[in-house]
Amino acid sequence: MTEPMPLTMQQRFADFQANVVDVADFNERVVGAYNDGSAEKGLPADFQLAKSVIPAGTGALRDFSYIAPDIPEFIGANCVGCMDCVTQCPDTAILGKVADPAVLEQRLGGIAGDEERKRMSEQWPVTNKYYTVLERKGVGGGKFGIFIDPSKCKGCAECVDACGDHNALKMIRKDDRNITWYKEAFEFYKTLPETPAKFINEKALSDMMLTERSLLYVGGAGSCMGCGEATALRMMLAATGFVYGRENVGIVAATGCNTVYTSTYPYNPYLVPWTNSLFENAPADAMGVRARWDQMGWSNKRLWIVGGDGAMLDIGFQSLSRMLAAGYDIKVLILDTQVYSNTGGQASTSSFKGQDAKMSFHGSSISGKQENRKEIANIAMMHKDVYVAQTTCAHMNHFYKAVMEANAFPGPAIVNVYTTCQPEHGVADNMAEHQAKLAADSRSFPVFIYDPRKGRRFRERLSLVGNPNVKEDWYKNPKTGEQIDFITFARSEGRFSKHFDKDGNPSAALIASRDERLENWRLLQDLAGVVQ
Repeated sequence: MTEPMPLTMQQRFADFQANVVDVADFNERVVGAYNDGSAEKGLPADFQLAKSVIPAGTGALRDFSYIAPDIPEFIGANCVGCMDCVTQCPDTAILGKVADPAVLEQRLGGIAGDEERKRMSEQWPVTNKYYTVLERKGVGGGKFGIFIDPSKCKGCAECVDACGDHNALKMIRKDDRNITWYKEAFEFYKTLPETPAKFINEKALSDMMLTERSLLYVGGAGSCMGCGEATALRMMLAATGFVYGRENVGIVAATGCNTVYTSTYPYNPYLVPWTNSLFENAPADAMGVRARWDQMGWSNKRLWIVGGDGAMLDIGFQSLSRMLAAGYDIKVLILDTQVYSNTGGQASTSSFKGQDAKMSFHGSSISGKQENRKEIANIAMMHKDVYVAQTTCAHMNHFYKAVMEANAFPGPAIVNVYTTCQPEHGVADNMAEHQAKLAADSRSFPVFIYDPRKGRRFRERLSLVGNPNVKEDWYKNPKTGEQIDFITFARSEGRFSKHFDKDGNPSAALIASRDERLENWRLLQDLAGVVQ
């Protein structure tokens, strides 16, 4: 017998395409079966499953209405249009839109019932930002609305915390009546045109999430309530999609929490192509993708590596360092939780000294992790011609600036983001933004940007803007005079609770960890040319 000729790469790709393009069938047959609970009883294995393929955006079909007893309520009269709630939501469960008043009135006129029409109208308040200021400029103002998708909301209350003193959101108890209203209101939101360009101020970076091209993470991911990582992913994609468009973004992800909650079959929250590589070799995988894209003339497409501190600082560090040294036009988003969240909370080299974690338990002889924290951003700055940013989602403009500059940088770039892991850090579900800000204020996780384009000397390239009291050792609360240091930060998280006695006094190990954080801060001050 004659052996069959092996398939060429083009034939393999054509065969693959022929078997994976029917997204509508996948959504109806596969996602539908998982949604109604019949998948495990009779859904056959198919080509897509064999190839580990999940179509884009299937997370939009997932329903989390049953997850929590509470849901945020929007109080339009108090809203200022800051968009903080929309930005900080890890699940794309709360969205904003600005509508032209004439268009809005026309659509409201189609609602049957005076009471229902009035209630929907109250969802669209007049704000200074989107109405009054634009009216004064003579361009015509718009009405701003906030809408909650009950199928995506997990009830973490992160949006309420982000809203802060504005008090435009509060948590209320779910019942059949208000859930019906939320569904109707969100459907009304979706029927309205996209926010007109005249209402989007590109200098107000939060406005990016008013555009559809920025909403590339649809929710439906299996992340924990209030997950700090998911917010970082949404914000990175928003900033990238806003500038480059959906068709020009790709992700290579290292195994970790981020790949588990974004590919819990059959739910995929991404609207961009992505692949999951091994824990340790996402940078090597990305180098191959980048090389092929460049061969095809796709040098304008933005390629991001996503990985946790374990993947990037530990087992995958050599692969990352090689990519940086090679000078590839690849961007890296490090989700720095200071712990191996995906495998049960073991310590990583990113963990803080004294942190109580699996394999670094706080006991009678050893008081938590003993190693110094590896500062990946500091190490990355020592590679030649690499853009480096260390930031948090709580520093919204700093974060967006870092991502946009990283995308524009002609070479490798790293954005290291503090990402709260509520279960492992021992903090409440709504505290991701609060803890990230405290991490920076306390010098536990200073924010900075290192841009090789800014000058020849290190101090010209490194900026500590974004940290409070840059010239001082510690930040002091202007209202109380309290020194905000690492012990202040540790006192707020369960992972350090064993370091405090019954009177609240810190242990010697925690004091040593505070000194180590100060040493790191002073190093950054020296490198940035900051004189005390």
